[in-house]
Amino acid sequence: MQIFGSDKRGFTLIELMIVVCIVGILTALAIPRFMTASTKSKQSEAKLVLKQIYVNERTYLQQGGQYYIPAGAASADNPMAFAMIWIEIMDDARYTYQITSADPNTVFLATATGNIDDDDAEDVWTIDQSGHLQNTTDDTQE
Repeated sequence: MQIFGSDKRGFTLIELMIVVCIVGILTALAIPRFMTASTKSKQSEAKLVLKQIYVNERTYLQQGGQYYIPAGAASADNPMAFAMIWIEIMDDARYTYQITSADPNTVFLATATGNIDDDDAEDVWTIDQSGHLQNTTDDTQE
């Protein structure tokens, strides 16, 4: 025989509040890690384009005897600035790219500069004629 009201199902308010607190703590730990991973993945654009600049600059040097040094920077607003070395910057590019040189016969330095997480700091990557890729200013650091 079953008595009315003795069948207790469900959760108490305290049990629900404990679950909400646990979810809040996990969220507080996960969001900063997600944001860091997200900005690090955005840096892959700069690394890939700079490596492409390096390879194409080496090819240009072998064909013409010196590195290609453009007059201006390449970005989403000026995607064809590096057309002479067969590089087109995409419309959704986050970085601005510049190639400079003290002596186009022997050296070049390509720089990628961008703000990838909407703060005051900029992310800066460089690659030189020897293929040395370096993150000179890391925008993913807190």
